[in-house]
Amino acid sequence: MSKLIEEYTSTVTKLLETIAGEEESRILKAAELLSDKVMEGRLINIFGAGGHSAIAAMEIFWRAGGLAQVNAMFPAGTNIVSAQPTTAKVTGLAPYILNFYDVSKDDVLILVNFYGLNIISVDVAVEAKKRGVQLITVNAHKFAKKVPEDFVWRHPNKKNINDFADIAIDNHVPYPDAVLKIDGIEEEVGPTATTLTCFTLNLMMAETIRLIKEKGGKPEIWVSNNIPGCDEHNKPIHDKYRKRVHHLYPVW
Repeated sequence: MSKLIEEYTSTVTKLLETIAGEEESRILKAAELLSDKVMEGRLINIFGAGGHSAIAAMEIFWRAGGLAQVNAMFPAGTNIVSAQPTTAKVTGLAPYILNFYDVSKDDVLILVNFYGLNIISVDVAVEAKKRGVQLITVNAHKFAKKVPEDFVWRHPNKKNINDFADIAIDNHVPYPDAVLKIDGIEEEVGPTATTLTCFTLNLMMAETIRLIKEKGGKPEIWVSNNIPGCDEHNKPIHDKYRKRVHHLYPVW
């Protein structure tokens, strides 16, 4: 095995084990809340705010093995795909985002920003708390704390999303995210944030599904759209939630 492959594999594996060990109690607490909301007939809202953080919302939305009652939020301008222009660094948009996705009092919102200080993510955290939304955050706590308060791309309130959380889960992304050094190259390479964050969310959702079943519910689970029988399984679920989940669309 090459030195880089071995080092990257070892580093990421240790970080995954850290998440599983150190965040277990908070992940289970989040799963308890999420399963209760599903049992109440509510949706699990998730916003992956900023640049690549939208990948986190994609990971648990309309996904093989994933729960159907996930309302992923992809407002234009807040991720790398739709940043034309970017709105991820604009304050004041949070009320419009939460209004569009029908997030209101007593709902639950998983708010993900890999590092935790992106302007639109902090803006949404503030607005969510104003509305009485129960907030689960996933971000890198030490990373966010290390970035100076006077950093130009911080929210005016200088806060991080975990400052507003009811349940704050740490994805343990190290500073400055990438973890490998190559001789003769100044910058680190080999980012970790996507892998660590998606792993954290999949732990949370697996536990949520287990708890729904234990509480007497029938979890509605997507299967891969690339296996025989997928249409027969998925279309009834799609048709049930299409009017409630904003980014479901017909594929038949």
